[in-house]
Amino acid sequence: MVREGFEAALVVAIVFAYLRRIDRLDLGRAVWQGVAVAAGISIAIGVVVHITIGNLEGAARVRSFAAISFLALCVLTWMVFWMKRQSRAIKGDLEGRVDAALTSDNVRRAIMAVALLAVLREGIEAALFLIAAATEEDGWDVLVGGLVGLAIASALAAAVYVGGRSLPMKAFFRLTGVVLIVFAAGLASRTVLFLQVSGDLGSVSLNGVYDLTGHAWLTQSTETGKFLAAMFGWDPRPSVEQVVAYLGYLIPVLVLFLRPERRPVVKRADAPAAEVVTAS
Repeated sequence: MVREGFEAALVVAIVFAYLRRIDRLDLGRAVWQGVAVAAGISIAIGVVVHITIGNLEGAARVRSFAAISFLALCVLTWMVFWMKRQSRAIKGDLEGRVDAALTSDNVRRAIMAVALLAVLREGIEAALFLIAAATEEDGWDVLVGGLVGLAIASALAAAVYVGGRSLPMKAFFRLTGVVLIVFAAGLASRTVLFLQVSGDLGSVSLNGVYDLTGHAWLTQSTETGKFLAAMFGWDPRPSVEQVVAYLGYLIPVLVLFLRPERRPVVKRADAPAAEVVTAS
């Protein structure tokens, strides 16, 4: 939630910083209205999904957990690579949208729409991730952790606004991107686990790859085990399919994410052929 919240709060901070620079802070209320609407929609989506799952029982409930985990995995993967590409251009892109909004017939609604659309994507992603994390954890623990993360993110974004200069965006998104990829690998493993529990997926071995359930601190009966399970998809007795899904996602995605970006090569135009002057 620190990362998700920071992305959303950073959008708001950049918009306010730009409005301050062009002396249009009178539009600040429209920005906050857009943020409020985006937050309301995100919360409503989260509540609807949570209530829907809460009314399911048995295999249907476990299948819904698998579907949410897989959906969160897909959205998370897309977001990590999208932010990798946009980390440098996010400020200029937002300022361009604000400029376009300022030239519209209804400036306040346009500015509100800029903030709403920018924050809504982060809000929906955050709702999905919190629901995915809460499938096996206490709901209040997830809520408190999410609120603490949002508070930290808001403080970071406020520092960007007050300081007048941005944080090292590329390094921030690179570090948190690696953390989120590890988290997504855990979602891949958890998706397989849910499908096996529901009976939709079998296993080549009933004994698991290894069995560490004898160590209590590695099981979900302790806070340590719960943290490892939530953040890294840890299972003290994973099936072969869980391990294959975990490593099959983690290794190639990390390689692609950490691979240096290739800068486009600008070809120089060929120099004009030298004229040959023949002496007569």
